[in-house]
Amino acid sequence: MEPLQKQINEQAQVIFDACERIKLAELETQLKTLADQTTNPDFWQDTQKAGGIMKEQSALKSRIDPWQELITEATYLKELAELNDASMQKELEQQLENLSKKFDALKGELRYNQPHDEGNVIMSIYAGAGGTDAQDWAQMLLRMYVRWAEAHGFTVTTIAESAGEEAGLKSVTMEIDGPLAYGKLKGEHGVHRLVRLSPFNSDSLRQTSFAKVEVVPKIDQPDALEIDEKDLKIDVYRSGGKGGQSVNTTDSAVRITHVPTGITVAIQNERSQLQNRETAMTIIRSRLVQLQMEQHLEKLADLKGVNQSAEWGNQIRSYVLHPYKMVKDLRTLHETSDTEGVLAGGLDPFIDAYANSTIEA
Repeated sequence: MEPLQKQINEQAQVIFDACERIKLAELETQLKTLADQTTNPDFWQDTQKAGGIMKEQSALKSRIDPWQELITEATYLKELAELNDASMQKELEQQLENLSKKFDALKGELRYNQPHDEGNVIMSIYAGAGGTDAQDWAQMLLRMYVRWAEAHGFTVTTIAESAGEEAGLKSVTMEIDGPLAYGKLKGEHGVHRLVRLSPFNSDSLRQTSFAKVEVVPKIDQPDALEIDEKDLKIDVYRSGGKGGQSVNTTDSAVRITHVPTGITVAIQNERSQLQNRETAMTIIRSRLVQLQMEQHLEKLADLKGVNQSAEWGNQIRSYVLHPYKMVKDLRTLHETSDTEGVLAGGLDPFIDAYANSTIEA
């Protein structure tokens, strides 16, 4: 029994150490704080804020529960092993195997321990060089990320969308909500390159298209980032529409520019100017936080402007559909010939490879 008891103690300790690494105690405190807020009699007076808190609480609970169960099982198994009952050896061996399997399924989360990794994402996709082909490529990327999100039980909400003239999208911005959404998707930030036979010209020539994917952590709490109002330029205008009874006849669309960095966000989805302003400010805060992390700065005032040309040069992945089939990440060198599977949302091997490479670095 002694060797088995040693294995059980070692496995239990590995689990306890892992819970410290993911700061489980802090996550439990956050969950309790959110739960306390929901008991406030005025909680549902602001339905938008309340809904956000409920979603955050649900996501946090879904992350915490498996680790709490793992700790409970590890503690119980340690106590059984300490009884030193030889008749229980087979049962203990089976329970240790099950515990190890559960831990293996969860330990991938240990890679996501950076600021904002546990939070939700605001993702934008912009068609680049390549005309209609690039706009179609932007829509293909949108479909790929939506399918990946849905397969993982995440929710996707479109914030803004601009359709292409002939096909596809000029741009789209969406929110993706789910456990560790930013941690898993942050590696998708950059330029994605497509090579294929163009369906948009009569000669079916090979076409190279580009689209930029922007991934930023969703920062929806105003106190999470203090922005000087003097640094904001806010314009309101009439939302565009196709006419008819539902056309918006009020100046509800909002454009906010953070003057020091030149970051601009325009939102016209909602009929309410206030709602559009809140959405725009959430995206402004999120992009400023991302820029702050990229430039390794502590103070918002020290931020430099956004370098668009540098971003467009930051090609991270190639998707080749002709003359051969290959998707290759240029940072991790992970590749696959299953192009259809990747474009149908099979991104996990690329996400895992990027997460592993950042740990090794």
